[in-house]
Amino acid sequence: MEGIFAVITGIGLSAACGFRVFVPLLALSLASRYGYLHLAPGFDWIGGSYAAMAFASATLLEIIAYYIPWLDNAMDAIASPVSVIAGTIAAASVITDLPPSVRWIFALIAGGGIAGILQGTTTALRAKSSLITGGTGNPFFSTAELAGSVVIAVLAIVVPIVSLVLVASLVVFALFKAGRSLSTKRKGGSYGL
Repeated sequence: MEGIFAVITGIGLSAACGFRVFVPLLALSLASRYGYLHLAPGFDWIGGSYAAMAFASATLLEIIAYYIPWLDNAMDAIASPVSVIAGTIAAASVITDLPPSVRWIFALIAGGGIAGILQGTTTALRAKSSLITGGTGNPFFSTAELAGSVVIAVLAIVVPIVSLVLVASLVVFALFKAGRSLSTKRKGGSYGL
């Protein structure tokens, strides 16, 4: 049963990486450091002092960057591939009961995939917000994304089942919106994200 919760925790942390790259890694580092999570072999460095300081600094810089109007869209371009990598690492680091080859395959497909889906959705929403509001609505999205990342990361560590339900809802929403966009595009309309 502990292995299932580790997988669910990994999925939740990966999803949080889709909103903000470094918030869930900081939460993972602190949770490991204070004994709330056990890391897979080879990932002990995540709970170290230097990693915690690096993740805290990167988190602060990432939060600030998303509140600067022109920089937030540039950050999305950088964060898209990086969130997939961070989601993969977050998932692989907490799954302790699977052989390494299975752990990495799962981490890449589920962890990186979920992070990528949610990052893609937030990027599309930010682009649409920039177009409609001239960037003035983007701080609202930045705050919502930050809150989403914090809430999902904490829930993934403290109450993994609740995190899984929330993540599943977000992924279904993202896939529904993407499906509608493709449907609208095929009919000759505009994108509907």
